[in-house]
Amino acid sequence: MATERDIRLEGLADDALVDHVHDALDELFRRVPDVGDEDAMMFRLAVSEVATNVAEHALAREPVHVTVELDADASALSAVFTDTADPALIDLGSVSMPGSEAESGRGLAIALATLDELIHETDDGNVWRLRRLRHDH
Repeated sequence: MATERDIRLEGLADDALVDHVHDALDELFRRVPDVGDEDAMMFRLAVSEVATNVAEHALAREPVHVTVELDADASALSAVFTDTADPALIDLGSVSMPGSEAESGRGLAIALATLDELIHETDDGNVWRLRRLRHDH
């Protein structure tokens, strides 16, 4: 059941998606003002990294559609990205921070470091489930 805290957006996997996700996060934190600064910053960072990865790496024969759902409750902040891209072949258990000279490859490592849970599922596309427990109480 949707609450006033739930935010849902839909669009294409492109650079505009990242901007829309940032705007949606701003709205989420306006709706839930009691989220602590550290939780908000870490969640924002993880969500931004996953949104950027989806926008940059989504591959398909046709435009990739993305749905993003953001939510906050008393115990956690969560985001779910669902896309129509070809399934991403990623083993989250093997993701690590690249060396300081690397120009890319940090996004998922940062998300894993700032979240309590990051799940990637594939079927007809990709589903990314992000969850950060709130440490602000």
